[in-house]
Amino acid sequence: MTLFEKIAARQIPAKIIQEDDDLIVFHDINPQAPVHVLVVPKKPITRLNHAKEEDGKLLGKLLLKAREIAGLLGIAESGFRVVINSGRDGGESVPHLHVHLLGGRPLAWPPG
Repeated sequence: MTLFEKIAARQIPAKIIQEDDDLIVFHDINPQAPVHVLVVPKKPITRLNHAKEEDGKLLGKLLLKAREIAGLLGIAESGFRVVINSGRDGGESVPHLHVHLLGGRPLAWPPG
């Protein structure tokens, strides 16, 4: 099981914001901005590069949930960033596709 599967199974504690049958949303334990949450599908897709056509609806749901949570956390109007890391060079540290939602301060570009 990945770290995120263990969080969804309540084997590892997390500060959960929302959850449904497909997704779990929780605060990142190492925040890089005042608001830094993860939107994670419960279906374990290793990385974006491994997503299949049949995952399209779930991938869309990830982005729409990120937008919803941005509104809930008060960063929708000021702006936010959505990040998906894929692979070693992309900065992926957990082999389970997820979306980082960051905001609450000006975010520099390029990111790093």
